[in-house]
Amino acid sequence: MTTSTRRGRSAEGRAEVRRRLVAAAARLFTERGYDDTTVDDIAAAAEVGRRTFFRYFHGKEDALSPDHERGLARISEVFDDAHPGEPLPSLVLRAAETVFDLYTDDPDVARLRFALVGSVPALRDREAASVHHYRRLFTRELTARLTGRTDGELVAAVTAAALVAAHNQALRRWLADGARPADLATWVAHFRKVAPMLPLAENRPAEPDLESVTRRLERAAQALERDRHPG
Repeated sequence: MTTSTRRGRSAEGRAEVRRRLVAAAARLFTERGYDDTTVDDIAAAAEVGRRTFFRYFHGKEDALSPDHERGLARISEVFDDAHPGEPLPSLVLRAAETVFDLYTDDPDVARLRFALVGSVPALRDREAASVHHYRRLFTRELTARLTGRTDGELVAAVTAAALVAAHNQALRRWLADGARPADLATWVAHFRKVAPMLPLAENRPAEPDLESVTRRLERAAQALERDRHPG
């Protein structure tokens, strides 16, 4: 029995093995290039076997992703454990902020990942797919809490889209700025500026002006696109 096998039997051990695989993938993709790096290369660099790699990832394009399953589980846990009287604006912001933690575990890897996702189409597509999962989860949780409103499904969808867009913009600006842990609070505060744009904000009119909200979302999306492709 190898040390890595024993290590992978506990939750902490599995998390450690996963971190080593992600760090190895980030380093090799940066040094050798994505196309010239194989699964076997990543496994060897992380000092595990090929079979161990596939216990954690479907392929090398997944090896650089944050642990989005953990991120989605954290969001679900926040919703499940929330006090029934907590206002929805507070709840959704609190749930979304837990995802920042996925990137602070290893800021150096986060910076490498950010650069690689911007230059490797396969990684960019993988990241776009993960964004859809977050948006769908928020939509589902909010729809369940807005069943008494005739426009509940629409409000849930618009809110989910706004949250994910704002979160991604703040996260990418933090990464582009160097991903310094000491600076993260500034970008979390930047993310929270989305609060008054949400159609479920406490100070909204009785019938929210969804057309105005849509325009704000379009402006936020344009700003996000500029951040992703500067110049």
